[in-house]
Amino acid sequence: MTSSLPSIARPVFIVSDGTAITAETLAHSIMTQFPNLNYEQRRMPFINTVEKAQVAAQQICDAEKTSGIRPIIFTTFVDPSIMRAFNDNVSGHIIDLFRKFVGPLETELGIKCAHSIGQSHKIRDGEKYNERIAAIDYTLQHDDGQTNRGLDEADVILVGVSRSGKTPTSLFLAMQFGIKVANYPLIPEDFDRGCLPDALVPLRKKLFGLSIRPERLSEIRNERRPNSRYASIENCRREILDAEDLMSRENIRWLNSTHKSIEEISATIMETLGLDQKRAA
Repeated sequence: MTSSLPSIARPVFIVSDGTAITAETLAHSIMTQFPNLNYEQRRMPFINTVEKAQVAAQQICDAEKTSGIRPIIFTTFVDPSIMRAFNDNVSGHIIDLFRKFVGPLETELGIKCAHSIGQSHKIRDGEKYNERIAAIDYTLQHDDGQTNRGLDEADVILVGVSRSGKTPTSLFLAMQFGIKVANYPLIPEDFDRGCLPDALVPLRKKLFGLSIRPERLSEIRNERRPNSRYASIENCRREILDAEDLMSRENIRWLNSTHKSIEEISATIMETLGLDQKRAA
């Protein structure tokens, strides 16, 4: 195995006859196991005819010629004829995620799969679908402390300094799991008082805190307000220190989000607050 990695980004394609969202999630999980690899990822959804498969294959071949690097290709084709049309016209390292798992499972169960496109995204339970839409609507209305009305309806309330990852985590929980999330910024006035905002005190059991490294927070804030006191490393250090002290004093469970994905953060929140059991109920 060679230790050197190309400086040019290696092309990675996720190709599917459906949305490619499931394939992209699996591919991302696999590729993150190679943190030093420089790669450029592209999703190619709805490749659901032989003609589209041939065009997609040609585009990937063109990308290989341009980069001079053999591409990595993750696929989830259900229709065998579309899969063959793609595989016969493309070069690269193909990882067939669908057959990697479905074939052995067919053998274990003794039955054939449905071979139907889009099964993972079908609405099987109208009530749960409506709950998810309601959770997204609730989360958008309660982003960044916009309103205190209905805070008691939240499944979880995320707290932390501005730009610590509360909003993307809130939306992920709502969209993926139908969890109602409010997020509430901790501000210097809270630190000066040394206590939680009044609206959060009776909801302490629903609180979960996010923190972040000062250097990363400063980078994020500088993208929003360059060279401001808000984004200065000194201010970021002070706010984070004060926020972590406040969360510790108030016995709020929290984690540092700097090196964690939204998926990891969300899974930790759900496990810590027992939301997995709530969703299954």
